[in-house]
This record gives sequence, C-alpha cells and structure tokens, in this order.
Amino acid sequence: MSPALSKYRGLAGVGLWLALVPATWPQQPQPQPQPQSQAPQSQAPARPQPPPVAAAEIPQPPQVLFKDLFIAVEMARLFADSKTFADATPKFPPPEILARYRDANPASPEALKSFVATNFSVPEAVAAPAELKPSGEPVTITHHIDSLWDQLTRSTKTAPRYSSLLSLPEPYVVPGGRFREMYYWDSYFSMLGLVEGGRQDLAEHMVRNFAYLIDTYGHVPNGTRNYYLSRSQPPFFYAMVGLLSPQDPAISYARYLPELRREHAFWMQGEAGLKRGIAHRRVVAMPDGAILNRHWDDADTPRDESYREDAELARSTGRNAPQLYRDLRAAAESGWDFGSRWFADGKTLATINTTEIIPIDLNSLLFGLEQAIKAGCARAKDTTCVSEFTHRAAARRDAVNRYLWDATDGVYRDYGWVKQTQVPRVSAATVYPLFVAMADKAQAAAVARTVSRDLLKAGGIVTTPLITGQQWDAPNGWPPLQWMSVSGLRQYSILPLAETIACRWMFAVNRVYGENGKLVEKYDVVATGRAGGGGEYPNQDGFGWTNGVMRKLMSLYPKDAARSDPKTCLAPAA
Repeated sequence: MSPALSKYRGLAGVGLWLALVPATWPQQPQPQPQPQSQAPQSQAPARPQPPPVAAAEIPQPPQVLFKDLFIAVEMARLFADSKTFADATPKFPPPEILARYRDANPASPEALKSFVATNFSVPEAVAAPAELKPSGEPVTITHHIDSLWDQLTRSTKTAPRYSSLLSLPEPYVVPGGRFREMYYWDSYFSMLGLVEGGRQDLAEHMVRNFAYLIDTYGHVPNGTRNYYLSRSQPPFFYAMVGLLSPQDPAISYARYLPELRREHAFWMQGEAGLKRGIAHRRVVAMPDGAILNRHWDDADTPRDESYREDAELARSTGRNAPQLYRDLRAAAESGWDFGSRWFADGKTLATINTTEIIPIDLNSLLFGLEQAIKAGCARAKDTTCVSEFTHRAAARRDAVNRYLWDATDGVYRDYGWVKQTQVPRVSAATVYPLFVAMADKAQAAAVARTVSRDLLKAGGIVTTPLITGQQWDAPNGWPPLQWMSVSGLRQYSILPLAETIACRWMFAVNRVYGENGKLVEKYDVVATGRAGGGGEYPNQDGFGWTNGVMRKLMSLYPKDAARSDPKTCLAPAA
C-alpha cells in the first residue's frame, strides 16, 4: 500500500469521515410562502409549476453516498482534477458499491483505480471545441463564436441514475472544458452572445431551465450537480429574464414573477426578527437594523469538486475546519473563487473569511432583483407587491450607501460586518452599483475615476490590483467583469471609458485567438497575448461567457473589434 493511500485510509478508519462529512447532508430550506395579494394575472400564458422537492428527496452528493471510498479516491490523487470522481456515474447502487469496496479493501492506488473503473463510469477529458476552417481560410471570431453554441449545448432530460448530474427539461449551454453542466452566473453572460447571435430559442430554453430549478429546489444552485445544491451563485436570473424582452423587460418579469419572488425569498430567508449584529444564512442585520446580504453555503465540509484541496488546506492551517470549509464554499457561491477580496490578510487563502464580508456585487444584484420584481408586479397590477419592493429596494440602496460607499476614495467597498469596517481594498465589484443603476451621478463619476486609475490595464479591467497567485486577482481579467464595467458605465453615459475598456478587452481576446484559435476562460490583461493563470485547475477552453461577452461587445463597438494595438483605443476620459 502506498504511504499516501495508507495514511488517508487509516485516517478514514479512525474518524476522518466523521470529522469531515456530517451524517446527513444539509437539507435545503424551502422559501417562505409569498403573501398572495388579489391582483389580476399577467397577460402571459401560465406555465406549469412543479411543487418543490421534499427535503428527504433532495439528492445527496457523492461524498455522502460513498463516504470512506470517496475520501480514499480523492486523497489518493487518482485523478488530476478532483472534480473528475465527483462527476463519475456509479454503475451500481451506492450501498452495493460501498459494501464491495469494504470487502475488497484495495490496498494500493492501482487496485483502487481498478475498483473505480469496475464500478464507475469516469468522465473522459473534454476535447477542445473543434476549430472550423472551411477551405483552409481563417475563421472570423464571430463565425467561430456562433458555431460554438451547438458544440456547447447539452440535453439531460433524464440524468443517469445515481449520478451527481441534475436533470433539466430544456437544452442548455455549458461553459466548456471541465465544466460539463449548466452554471448559474456563467449562463447570463453566455446568453448575451446567444441573443446577439440570433439564438433567442436557446436563451429561452436556458431561462426555463433556471425557472425549473427555482420551482424544484427553491433556488438556483451553483451548477446542475447535486453537490452544488447547498449554495447558489450571484443572482443573475432576473437579468436573464430581462433578455427575453429587452425593449420592455417588465413583460418577462411579470411572466416569471413567481420564480423571481421565490429566489428573493431564498436569499432573504431568516430576515424576520433577526437581531441587530446577527447573521442567519445569507442575511445580516446591521447595527442600525438594516438588512444586507452575504454569501453562505449550507454545508461545512470540503467541496466534492475540490475535496483534496480543501482537506489539505484545513490540515495545513490548523483553523477550525468546518468554518474554513464554509468560507471556501461561500467564496464558491460568490463566483470569485478565489481572490484577495475574501482573505483577512489580503494575501493568503488560509485566512479566507468570506462569511464575515458583505459584498457589494451581491447586494447590487439583489437591488436589481428587487427592482425587477417591482416592475413585474406593476405590470401585473399588484399594488401591494409594488409597495413592498419599492421599500425594499430603497432600504437596500440606503444601507449600501451607509456601509459600502467610500466617499473619500470614490469607490464601493466590501464591508466586514463582524469587525464593522470596510475592507480596505479595491476590486472590479465596485462597478456593480452602476450596472443596476443604484449609484447617483456623482458616485458613478467617482467610480469611473477609480476604475480608470486603479483597474484599467492594456487588455481591459483587472479583477483587483493585487498579485496573490489566485485567479481572481491581478493580472487576470474576466469576461463578466468587462461586461459589468462597460454596461454600468454606459448606464451613466460615461461613454469614452466604456469604449476604452471594451476596445482593450477585445484586443486581448483577439490576440490570443489569432495565435491559437481558442477562446478561453480568463485572460492576462496586464501582459496581453496570453491566457490568465492561477486557480485550482488549468485555464479552460470553450468558453461560454467569453464567447457571449465578446459577441456582445463586437456588436456594440464594431469599429474597435479588430484593432491590433490597444494604444489606438480611446483614451479613458471619465
């Protein structure tokens, strides 16, 4: 038996399982019923709404189903990517496999790998999307993007039995690479390109899938795997819905009003009667009684998809393991996994304290959701709902201005609710209040100056100015943050800076595409011409949100789409 396998099998036998994984997976709290006011129905046709899944029926993730077998496989490093085994499909009922494992007692990595091959179908490495070059001619990036949607489309109306994959009623787009399932916030940015490329049909399928998830599980999970059900991701569902009727978003808001309200209830669960200075799940009661939100995960164990990484970090830090796992998982819910925003010392992952932070981007999106619900209720002539969500949005704006706005430096900052102080670091999340039109004109102008001074680089907006080796820090730039910046600045007619960001970003993407024919997950925006780095896995090719944002920006700025030198982009006048 190899030393590593012996070590972790031994630990499992003396209680590592009990230490790392609870006896039962946390059940998903169902959203509180919404008060039903007497109001005319929307003119949109009714859609069937399945009842939420009963708590006992919510599927358990692989680490719960396979216990010490799961730990042994992950900790023996049988697969380069921890997510591989989490995505494997069992060939037999889990109790049967677990009994076979304990009887066989495979004593070496080779024997364990053989056991896994016999009892599981392991996903193969995903090939990069095919490069389409008809007649040997170079393929324009627009044609390449439009051709990728079909390659990235999946359909799983029935998921394999015992698999971690969740079924969905409609076709959907995956990000690409190791990301074999539908993801929450990724999908909004992919949908920008779907709509721009004339694939409104696929965009509508995606929205119906997200509505199905809310109706079925009470919220949108991080992604469509059962191990993601304990958390969500940035709430972009309302923005996706708005894409279905861009000239009059309220039409679609009214149509999806039940799901919009259910998602809001999920994020606000526990707000009633919450004492000042106390947090419950995703809500925090501030010292003055205002309610703001944080990221959270209902589980406090290592993530299934990164089990070994999380367990090794806990062992090396000596921190309280459940709290560390919760903070890692909460950062995964944020989508920014990982970066200095969530580090107490601003430098190292070992100090992650996500659950102590009130993020500006999350609270901005919830303001956007509240505004969308208000608009949908107005269209449905539900005056009680309009009044409630007018008040909610105004109260959130006021609280954000009190706690998250730094008037001296002209920037929105995250807030440490435990220490009751702003986090003294700048990130691209500062643009989110502009995207949802929560800032006033003076605040928007100040944010534009901060972005131009601290975040704008040769290839677009850098995630943060700090270099930590983590993927959500410099020198990386991410497609969603470019779009949030450009779209937010356009809301306030700060057009030169918006165009400069778009122009520089398109240059960075075009340069990498010209060299290798690929569209990747993230880019180095400081030293342009190469993909981004850092993180728990290699940079992925595909890539849904890069395709979507690039396609949208090329439509908005066609003259800038093929610039070969970022110096020719507009000067950043804010």
